Amino acid sequence: MVPAVGWARVRYTAALALAVAGLALIAGPRQAHASAATVHTVVMDGTGFAPADLSVAAGEVVEWVNKDPFPHTATSEKGGFDSKRIGSGKSWKFTPREKGDFAYVCSLHPGMKGMLHVK
Repeated sequence: MVPAVGWARVRYTAALALAVAGLALIAGPRQAHASAATVHTVVMDGTGFAPADLSVAAGEVVEWVNKDPFPHTATSEKGGFDSKRIGSGKSWKFTPREKGDFAYVCSLHPGMKGMLHVK
């Protein structure tokens, strides 16, 4: 037999667990929605970037997707970002925080050029 103090503790713990679960249900979707950033996609295909000129807001995500059968990079000429090798069928994401214009190239195929404008 559980003493009365024991049952009070069990009821308190159960009520606390329900309250926490309820808060998680309420806060969960809001947190997921608040952290969802706009994603802009640049496709690497035919040894080119598409679009080659892209404007985004600071804090938005840029994703480079490699559709070519060989690796590419997205390497800022000023050193602001470098994807390293992005294999065929792979992608790389970058979230610019600094405003400005950033010319970039594929370091493996210097003829591939792009421009990222961050506002």
